[in-house]
Amino acid sequence: MKLRDRVGLNVRNLRNSKGLSQEQLALAAEVDRSYISEIELAKNSASIDVLERIADALDVDPKELFNERG
Repeated sequence: MKLRDRVGLNVRNLRNSKGLSQEQLALAAEVDRSYISEIELAKNSASIDVLERIADALDVDPKELFNERG
């Protein structure tokens, strides 16, 4: 699995586990909702700064976005 795919799946899984919509996560991370969708679908790669804001909005350590999940 490519890293972009892994990050996208982790963002989606973490967002869902927190009960957040894409819109809520986008607002908290100060990005557009469509950008969250593109990250989750691995259509776009996010900068380190954006990934840090997403992790903060999800209240997780940024490394959680890169973990392999089984």
